[in-house]
Amino acid sequence: PGETRPLVLELPSYKMPSIRNALLMAIDRAGIFIRKAGTVIMVISILLWTASTYPKSEPPAEVSDMLLLAEQTNDDDLRREASRLESKHAFANSTAGRLGKTIEPVIEPLGFDWQIGVGIVSSFAAREVIVSTLSIIYGVGGDAAEEDPNSLYDNLREAKRSDGSPVYTTATCMSLLVFYVLAMQCLPTQAITRRETGSWNWAIFQFGYMTVLAYLAALITYQTLTFLS
Repeated sequence: PGETRPLVLELPSYKMPSIRNALLMAIDRAGIFIRKAGTVIMVISILLWTASTYPKSEPPAEVSDMLLLAEQTNDDDLRREASRLESKHAFANSTAGRLGKTIEPVIEPLGFDWQIGVGIVSSFAAREVIVSTLSIIYGVGGDAAEEDPNSLYDNLREAKRSDGSPVYTTATCMSLLVFYVLAMQCLPTQAITRRETGSWNWAIFQFGYMTVLAYLAALITYQTLTFLS
């Protein structure tokens, strides 16, 4: 009520930024990140790597025979193929691979199989890790996938479920895209959330509600497209 008073703001004088101050501030903030967030990222990354590497398992007899034959004949192509199959077998029998098979009944309504489940588990560090993970699972290998992306594409197109139906249908692909758009698949973000809030409660809440949101959205997407197809 009454007459409106004029708003007066005192603005600071504009000055050229100090490069020295900017560098000191950047170094200080980088140090804080390395000490607080970086240690968390390193620890969880080591745990994820361990889960995808151990326990070690012996390759199947046919793979061992391929490796032996490659050494005897000095066949580089055969050696690479045997190495891919060995990596695929080791990954499938690692802790991460077994976890993917364990959670398969939970993610099956989204159109995902255990192999996609392994990709989801391994990509908690960063969502792009699912590409290299799937390349290993499908026997392509990280380097080969970078040199020839079509090899990974072809393997994904030819992937079959136990009943012979294709894994990567339009519904499954859309469901996977929706899941990764909404899910909290970024370890550095979690670490920064913990550092900024000073508690794991907000980081856990953030991870939990975004995972549930992503699951429900992917479920609706897959079931709707499957019904319409």
